[in-house]
Amino acid sequence: MDAFSDLLRGVRAHGSLVGSSTHTPPWALHFVDGAPLTLCTVLTGGGWIVPEDGAPEPLRARETIIVRGPGTFSFVDEVGTSAEPIPCGELCATPEEGGTRHRRGWHDPGSPEPGRESTTLIVGAYPVRGEISRRLLEALPGVLRVCAGGTGDPVLDHLAAEVAVDAPGQQVVLDRLLDWMLVCTLREWFDRPGGEPPAWWAAQHDAVVGGALRLLHGEPAAPWTVAALAARIGVSRSTLAKRFADLVGEPPLTYLTRWRMTLAADLLAERGSDTLEEIAHAVGYSDAFGFSAAFKRVRGVSPSEFRRAATTLDPAPVGFVPAGTIPVGGHV
Repeated sequence: MDAFSDLLRGVRAHGSLVGSSTHTPPWALHFVDGAPLTLCTVLTGGGWIVPEDGAPEPLRARETIIVRGPGTFSFVDEVGTSAEPIPCGELCATPEEGGTRHRRGWHDPGSPEPGRESTTLIVGAYPVRGEISRRLLEALPGVLRVCAGGTGDPVLDHLAAEVAVDAPGQQVVLDRLLDWMLVCTLREWFDRPGGEPPAWWAAQHDAVVGGALRLLHGEPAAPWTVAALAARIGVSRSTLAKRFADLVGEPPLTYLTRWRMTLAADLLAERGSDTLEEIAHAVGYSDAFGFSAAFKRVRGVSPSEFRRAATTLDPAPVGFVPAGTIPVGGHV
């Protein structure tokens, strides 16, 4: 298990809505739920993403933008459009709002203006569950964009083909395609020329540190020492310690402790019937006392206090809307 895959564990599309549209400008959609992570990509046409707190970003055919919540944003035909915004949330893609589920699509009966082509926008709004996936959000800006021509283009071809049909299993296919598109987009953005990816991303490409990270994420409960890690990778203890600190910004065992506490935080919130002893064992501690001391040192509160606070929160992820294809236009 690599660090990136681990951080994506709680980020999944569920409940895609399908459809396509031909629209007549002006038009505007206002996404009001403030989902933690929203992927927007255009199959045909284009428009503008206008964040609540940020500069407008053009979104053209085959381009993708990811918007990080909790701020809201709009998708418009042009900046300063005269269209009255249509609020879009969990029900935005219902038939009453111009969307559809498992249908081949519909067309605006109006005629597009000369030179203006139809726009098909695909939106995947993601809940972000737990502390693990929040570490991914911390590495992202409010808005990031990836241009056409990258590794996500074949996924867009599959998406375009899937939204054009009505077949059994379509729901599952669209969900997984959106997840695939999200992974491709994040990979390209982290690897973009001149970018400043998080340390854990860059370190994964190093033969020594990348191997250590895979071991720590794949076997977090193992009784790791720096010597044991170095032996598994085939380098000296001093080489591993220096390279890891240089690339990740902290020693290997400090990183491991913080990662174990992140895992433990999610277990405390999700497994209310597990004892502290059981959770301690799950993240590599021999007893609840040592685990509790480490958790309080890293998180600032005891495991019991954290669990009480977590269980009083609304279990539904704030800002969640189903992933899907949002048709745009003024007529149904």
